[in-house]
Amino acid sequence: MVVGLPSLKIPTTMCTTCLVGKQHKNAIPKRSSWRASTKLQLVHADLCGPISPASNNNKRYILSFVDDYSRKAWVYFLHEKSETFNSFRSFKACVEKETGSFIACLRTDRGGEFMSKEFSDLCRQQGISRQLTAAYTPQQNGVAEHKNRTIMNSVRAVLHEKQIPKSFWLEAVKWCIHVQNKSPTTALDHGTPEEMWSGLKPQVDYFRVFGCIAHIHVPDQRGSKLDDKSHQCVLLGVSDETKAYKLFDQITKKIIISKDVIFEEDKSWNWEEERAESMPITLNVNGHDEYESSQEEEENDSVEVTSQRGEEVEMKSLHLHIWQPQICSN
Repeated sequence: MVVGLPSLKIPTTMCTTCLVGKQHKNAIPKRSSWRASTKLQLVHADLCGPISPASNNNKRYILSFVDDYSRKAWVYFLHEKSETFNSFRSFKACVEKETGSFIACLRTDRGGEFMSKEFSDLCRQQGISRQLTAAYTPQQNGVAEHKNRTIMNSVRAVLHEKQIPKSFWLEAVKWCIHVQNKSPTTALDHGTPEEMWSGLKPQVDYFRVFGCIAHIHVPDQRGSKLDDKSHQCVLLGVSDETKAYKLFDQITKKIIISKDVIFEEDKSWNWEEERAESMPITLNVNGHDEYESSQEEEENDSVEVTSQRGEEVEMKSLHLHIWQPQICSN
């Protein structure tokens, strides 16, 4: 190739000068060489946040758990990272009681929320082995990292599609996780996480477009003979406790739970008027952004519940007023 090059010998020692100049990371396999064979044999966990702006109930973090066998995901919403330990205990009790199995191994990064003494003591007492990623190598917990990325990609698309204010990201996360758990994935050879977890094919005929216009039936107990029988709201997914939809009344700033709903999925609410009326961002003494609204006030985290006869239910922790009409049990 060239003229005058002397005969070169292959070096037998490590050239530290070359390492200083161009050492790079070792390649990470794109696919794991091992997969869990039973539920809860391996659980992936990761914390995403802080998210700005905060949600309507001042949550800033998403704590996600993914079962390696079924790839079903659960999410918990936190005010601060310090709440991770209590959320893990709640998750552990929930899934272990549901399956009759026990969490065998937990894979996380080395974040302080997972390395606390109380967290380590709990895992040791319950016989949960720990798998920790190497420093600056999030790829070793790729399942959890990929799940967080998928969640946030979906949330951004959902909010943008119907031009929903970003403070509703918590409701969007819940809906996206609900849909993803019942959707096919290549990790399961196009099976669904819900079927792998419960053994039952998921029902999806109730899926509707998040943020679309919804018309709810107003019960007779809520008005007189000449009052309107329908009220227009915005769909925010499904209720956690009731077999019904969760909707937002833009006029009264109330959350409504109802099963008698008719949807216009191709239409969306005009949020521009609310944005114009919203208060500007201020800066608190700690240097963090504080989001205020003319409808939101600082209240204690308590819940006052009344009967289901159409009386108003006030959930102070949500900074929203909730009214739930009478709903059949079926």
